[in-house]
Amino acid sequence: MTNKERRDAQMAYISDDSVMEEQKVCRRKLQKFNFMDRSDFEGIAEAVKDLLGKSDGAFINPPFYCDYGTHIEVGKNFFANYNCTILDVAKVKIGDNCQIAPNVAIYTAGHPIYPVTRNSLYEYGKEVTIGDNVWIGGNTVICPGVHIGDNVVIGAGSVVTKDIPDWSVAVGNPCRVLKKITDADKRKLFGDEEIDEEAWEDILTHMEF
Repeated sequence: MTNKERRDAQMAYISDDSVMEEQKVCRRKLQKFNFMDRSDFEGIAEAVKDLLGKSDGAFINPPFYCDYGTHIEVGKNFFANYNCTILDVAKVKIGDNCQIAPNVAIYTAGHPIYPVTRNSLYEYGKEVTIGDNVWIGGNTVICPGVHIGDNVVIGAGSVVTKDIPDWSVAVGNPCRVLKKITDADKRKLFGDEEIDEEAWEDILTHMEF
């Protein structure tokens, strides 16, 4: 098997010249993207579409960093805020209506823990999947192989090392489920504060629950 085939099969592989040639393509696109006029929203949206393997209405605030781009698949209305890093050695699949706060890192890349084995230059990638309607708080790190369910909120500063089930608020290092999200949370804004009447009426007019 070639190293690219081994990488894509989530096996041990080495970043040889053929692998690095693929990364060069991505780095050229990132060089352009990360120095675009920040007020050129339409241009940024087009650059995101060119960079990612699949997108529908996706928007990313530069700067953004990834290894390939084509290994990232996002659903409808994806948004990532400033300084997001996705090491997409393996596939990263993100569902619809997901929001990523600043300084979030999603890592699929990993290395052997034994030093001699690690020094052989063999590494690996394990896919990460994130469901629909997920909000990931600032400075969160998502580790290789993690699967996050639908309708999840990950609290700021979390380090996600294990799978997170649907309809959960999860926080901490390591990240653990704090509570389940229920209908009682529909009108919550911040802590126990509720959305004001005017805004709530607007939400009810335009959204389906």
